[in-house]
Amino acid sequence: MPTAATPKPPYYAVVFTSQRSEGDRGYASVARRMEELAAGQPGFLGIESARGPDGFGITVSYWTSEEAIAGWKANAEHAAAQEAGRSTWYSSFAIRVARVERAYGSAR
Repeated sequence: MPTAATPKPPYYAVVFTSQRSEGDRGYASVARRMEELAAGQPGFLGIESARGPDGFGITVSYWTSEEAIAGWKANAEHAAAQEAGRSTWYSSFAIRVARVERAYGSAR
């Protein structure tokens, strides 16, 4: 997955870390749908995600404001996926919201 193209700070990052349960049980298709759905949300800037062979994953989504994050959290289809995550797909997870004050990097 390429690095998200984010604007000059400040903006917000939602960091979602998770440990997957065994088996797919529809996870992959719902994860793709959530990325598509988030991309259509007002204030969405981009997403980066990685998952290791042990099932531990980190997904960072970027947003223009806390209001945009609240709008995403309130999305009904996203809420249903969150419930499936709690009951089926994740043995543990954590969500952290941060304001990005500085951003820099390098690409070849």
